[in-house]
Amino acid sequence: MRLFLAILFVMITLALIAVTSISPRRTKLSMYELERRRRKGDTAAADELRRILLLDDIVSLRKATEALLLVLAVLSAVSAFGFFIGVAISVMTSLAYSRIAHFDWLVQMVDGYYRRIEPRLLTFVERHPRLGQVLRSVNVQNEPNILSSREELEHLIRESSGILSLEEKKLINNALHFHEKTVEEVMTPRGVMNTVAKEDVIGPLLLDELHKTGHSRFPVTDGDIDHIVGILHIRSLLTLDNGKKTSRVETAMDKKIYFINQNQKLERALSAFIKTRHHMFIVVNDYRETAGILTLEDALEALLGRKILDEFDVVDDLRVLAARNPNKNNKSPSATDVK
Repeated sequence: MRLFLAILFVMITLALIAVTSISPRRTKLSMYELERRRRKGDTAAADELRRILLLDDIVSLRKATEALLLVLAVLSAVSAFGFFIGVAISVMTSLAYSRIAHFDWLVQMVDGYYRRIEPRLLTFVERHPRLGQVLRSVNVQNEPNILSSREELEHLIRESSGILSLEEKKLINNALHFHEKTVEEVMTPRGVMNTVAKEDVIGPLLLDELHKTGHSRFPVTDGDIDHIVGILHIRSLLTLDNGKKTSRVETAMDKKIYFINQNQKLERALSAFIKTRHHMFIVVNDYRETAGILTLEDALEALLGRKILDEFDVVDDLRVLAARNPNKNNKSPSATDVK
């Protein structure tokens, strides 16, 4: 009988160590991220979400089983070896089993087995919610969550009431999506570009027209808009020799021109503005035809998420204005659009 009780004590102690070695995995993803992935049909995320929701019950069940096995170990030790020796063995067992349970090789071995039976345990606690309520004695604290997507970060920003102002939230969200924007999305389309011809005479009439636009820089064309040969700066006109009878635009324009493709990312354009120290790029398509102009102001407005308006601005969105075709481009009386 004593031999049987001794063997029983050893088996209970081994079971106690094995149960103590169990350490349910804690996800690094937040509940929001798991839910977002689940809605997109990610079955792995759905299983992980289910496991996290039941983690408190699993840990509580493990602790309850550990306590029960420890009591049984003490009783079997006392019964097998007598009161004094059994108590001594029980004390040593109580002090040593936890340390033994955390040996790396043992944890790995038990973890492999636990993963195979975990689905059954999850099903068990799901079917017996009242048992979980009775045993639940812990509130599992997950490790600090790591942001796993831009959508999750945007969600946290939206939910940060009292921390960020509406303007700060808008600025952060625009910065997060800035890398997605292209030059074409924010440029001034060619249909509403203000240009000057290189042979135009600089005089009161031209200066008045340029002043009314509210701009300080103008592309200079040679024949048509697809042949831009320079940039005219208003401030350059102030340095002209007034002793001359006439001056043409080509004598005052800056011949240094920068072109950028309409499909380029806006963040690259902003970097180019900083590198070149120029405030205006001519936007071209894949056929080197002029598609519009891009200014440093355009890029900054896209980054900030709001217009930089001054007293000369009369239209908030030049792309909307261009869509109305104010210059009646390709709109002769005999023209018909094919649909």
